Amino acid sequence: MFDISFSELALICVIALLVLGPERMPQALRTLGLWIGRASRTFTTMRAEIEREIGMDEIRRQLHNEAVMDQLKRLEREVKGESEPTPNAVAPTSPPAQSQQDQSAVTAPISNGDGKNTVPPQ
Repeated sequence: MFDISFSELALICVIALLVLGPERMPQALRTLGLWIGRASRTFTTMRAEIEREIGMDEIRRQLHNEAVMDQLKRLEREVKGESEPTPNAVAPTSPPAQSQQDQSAVTAPISNGDGKNTVPPQ
């Protein structure tokens, strides 16, 4: 959390010893330790309470499930991609032939009864 090296910590202890004196130094370190412990417990308790309130466990579980589903979908696409024929393997050379009756229906004009022939839209 804090980047304090050993030399900096030793310097702080020497200054505290000079300011407090050898008689009050053990009491001050004991009090400092108690305050740090209380702050740490308070922080841990608050963090657990906040996580519980916002449902972090459920969110983590849901994110994990979504990641697993994404992997499964990706694997499924890979497997389907390998099992499908490649475009060069089987390619039709021409469109399927229409029957004789279908071709005549498309090309023959249709009369609407008024003497004018109309062609259906294609």
